[in-house]
Amino acid sequence: MIRISGLFLLLSLAAFSHSVQAEQKELRWGADAKSGAPYMFVDPKNPKVMQGFEKDIFEKLAEKMGRKLVFVQNEWDSLIPGLERGDYDIAANGIEITPERQEEVLFSTPYYSTFEQNISRANDASMDPGLESLVGKKVGTLKASLAHHLLEKQKVSKIVFYEEESNGYKDVENGRIDSFFIDYPIALYYALSNPKLKASGPPVGRLFYGVAVSKKNPELVVEINKGINQLIESGDLEKILAKWNLLHPFTVEVMGLHSEAKNDQSEINKVSALQSKKITFKERMIRYGTILPLLLKGALTSIEVSLVSMLVAISFGLMLALMRLYGSAPVSFCAQAVVEMLRGTPLLIQLYLIFFGLPYIGIQLTPFWAAILGLGMNYGAYEAENYRAGIEAVPQTQLEAAQALALSPIQRFVYVLFPQAYRIILPPMTNDFISLIKDSSLVSVITMVELTTIYSQLASTYFDHLGLGILVAIIYFLIGYPFVRLARRLEKNLKKKR
Repeated sequence: MIRISGLFLLLSLAAFSHSVQAEQKELRWGADAKSGAPYMFVDPKNPKVMQGFEKDIFEKLAEKMGRKLVFVQNEWDSLIPGLERGDYDIAANGIEITPERQEEVLFSTPYYSTFEQNISRANDASMDPGLESLVGKKVGTLKASLAHHLLEKQKVSKIVFYEEESNGYKDVENGRIDSFFIDYPIALYYALSNPKLKASGPPVGRLFYGVAVSKKNPELVVEINKGINQLIESGDLEKILAKWNLLHPFTVEVMGLHSEAKNDQSEINKVSALQSKKITFKERMIRYGTILPLLLKGALTSIEVSLVSMLVAISFGLMLALMRLYGSAPVSFCAQAVVEMLRGTPLLIQLYLIFFGLPYIGIQLTPFWAAILGLGMNYGAYEAENYRAGIEAVPQTQLEAAQALALSPIQRFVYVLFPQAYRIILPPMTNDFISLIKDSSLVSVITMVELTTIYSQLASTYFDHLGLGILVAIIYFLIGYPFVRLARRLEKNLKKKR
């Protein structure tokens, strides 16, 4: 009887635990995994796993809040707009707390404080005095960062923007730019271990990283602040910073930290080893074999987006072409205006408008359908012109003969006009589809994780833009080539029938 009661108790506790886990709220965190070390990056030993000091902090923060952390990939420039869209609960990825950003979103208590550091070539003493020596120099930085604003304030006229910090430091080393000016943690991991580079001038400014939250959700800021304070009081925050070698005396003083934690060199040594290590061909092939499944997963997303978008483009383009050719004057004018507007504006801007702009008028699409709509409409405009050219190329005598046979307008189009126009339309339509496959890489700006996004994440981790770039280029070629062969076969069949 006692055993049965004990078993019943254990089952009850298990059921209760499962119920609690099922009811555990999520904390959706928006960040960019291409940020690189030490923020957020792919684990070199296991590419399916992310790591970084911010990941460690927010996992611990979610634990303190009793929530489950869920990572949402987005481009760094789009983190705040994505937050306003409601794609995630918080945005945090080296986002500095600035007055301009505070007008848009709410910020938590700072979870890290640091400064800006200029990096130049080791043999260049011209920039050692400080920021004033950058005037007239070609200086790299990240767009929309505090470093960017400081350079503009200093009236540095030659600012070069980078999406990946490692490329900026490489350009300094190769002499393409004079220096790279950015947050100290980035310089620590990507430059200061390089004997060809050095820190020029003293630390500049004081910046604080905070968790951004929508102004519609002030209660969440209170909850996050409580969690961050618990991390500081328990010493967990300092342990995480020490693990990533980020307990700089500046940080300790500004944030008022008093732990006995000491900086650990192991993580920074791993990143430095990846930058400098020369691997054999065999080791490289083993690495590519490990990450190939991730690339193929991204390729499947690219194929799915491309196929559905092309179907939308074909349908939308045909509708626009028919409206322009056979509609009344106002309808024809509207169709032509739509075509010219879509062809005359960048696809990237159209994706931004659809994904981030439409929610302001109450239309909110998922990333997948926003990508389909953006690509489909843009390429639909080009298809409309292909259809129009193909239809107008059919001799007028063919239509007159069909009319003499008493065929209805629909019959004339289906049996006479379109089969002949199709032969003319097919080659440019194939070219457009191949271009659409390549342009599908742009959907990464609206939180879609496809082939190019995964390539960028892996390249910033392994410092292998060339080898991985060739591998990704081959995958894109293999995606598009079967459709090229299919189009050629269709063209041959059409020639035989003709």
